[in-house]
Amino acid sequence: MQAEIIAIGDEILIGQTVDTNSTFIATHLNLNGIKVRQKRVIADEADAITQALDHIHSDTRLVFMTGGLGPTKDDITKKTLARYFGGEMVFHPEIFENIKRLFASFNRVPSEANRGQAYLPSSCEPIVNEVGTASGMHFERNGVHYFSTPGVPYETEHLVKDKIMPWVLEKLQKGKVVHRTILTQGVPESELAERIKDWEDALPMSVRLAYLPSPGIVRLRLSSYDDDPDAARKLIDHQIEALREILGEIVFGREAQTLEEVVGLTLKEGGYTLSMAESCTGGYIAHLITSVAGSSAYFQGGVVSYANYIKEQQLGVSAISLEKHGAVSKEVVEQMALGVKERFQTDFSIATSGVAGPGGGSDEKPVGTIWIAIASPEGVKSKQFRFGNHRKRNIHKTALMALDLLRREIQKFQN
Repeated sequence: MQAEIIAIGDEILIGQTVDTNSTFIATHLNLNGIKVRQKRVIADEADAITQALDHIHSDTRLVFMTGGLGPTKDDITKKTLARYFGGEMVFHPEIFENIKRLFASFNRVPSEANRGQAYLPSSCEPIVNEVGTASGMHFERNGVHYFSTPGVPYETEHLVKDKIMPWVLEKLQKGKVVHRTILTQGVPESELAERIKDWEDALPMSVRLAYLPSPGIVRLRLSSYDDDPDAARKLIDHQIEALREILGEIVFGREAQTLEEVVGLTLKEGGYTLSMAESCTGGYIAHLITSVAGSSAYFQGGVVSYANYIKEQQLGVSAISLEKHGAVSKEVVEQMALGVKERFQTDFSIATSGVAGPGGGSDEKPVGTIWIAIASPEGVKSKQFRFGNHRKRNIHKTALMALDLLRREIQKFQN
């Protein structure tokens, strides 16, 4: 089955807002074997909406429209859809009751404008939005199903995940594309392709491989279509196992997992604790770790030791080592890791020090020179990297590499 996405909003077109709704919708369609043919971002104007709907591809059966629904006068999407699909605006008491319930939870009373949100085109089937005042809408014409959701991300996520996709899968989905994705870290796309060349050449005709690279991580996605989803799933699973065996420890997870989630799960399962001392990453690794729900079970805390005197006073780094080797060195980063591990009384620790850029480099230590240390119950290990001259990318790559080095170190204690 084929779908298209239409994101409505001037704020997206001018770069004021990032279109996360389309990404969320596309991800859920993909996970359920539905191909997204195209995505459009259009102005919040009647003509733009009408033209986008007029130019849906003939093979498309699902259209997701996101944005342009609200209580203000400049939200014209609902009126445009009413004209496009026909019918009149009809008041829905159940929608208004939902709106009143939401307002009551904030000890407020809905305005007349909010009451107007309970008026929907008679040509649509309302989709009650339990987390917001703008309802979703479902239209159907000539076998094509159109779904309209609000622009607020958590509202669209609720409607798509909990309401729309279950309906689509129950009513419309027959044959299915099965996807499986494995996640690799630390090896560039070109090297990965070389490692798995023979395996890739031997793939069955019904299986497709896609390389999905991003800074520090390459996703490998296998896809297969079959009227019998179980048969496609077994075929894909067999190939995934063969691929994991070839790639070994560079595979850190699967599907939509993040490295910080995998590391957190590994720490939690082992009953281990973690601390960190960050210099060049400025707390970014701690941010990733604590973005995972339940991270308080294993993460004790850390020190952002940007200045040398903080490294000395808070982490016990030797002034002699700083003077002789510099902050960006094996000696200093290892002392940072051991110091924070001792002070926070944890099983493992991470330390980073480097030249993130764009300035501050030298012939000996150019921009992108990074040292990462991992301290464990058996001591400390460190490794140097050269990541390039892009500051944000260097910080991101350093964080991912540090987490992956920690993941591999923890696994040694589990085996």
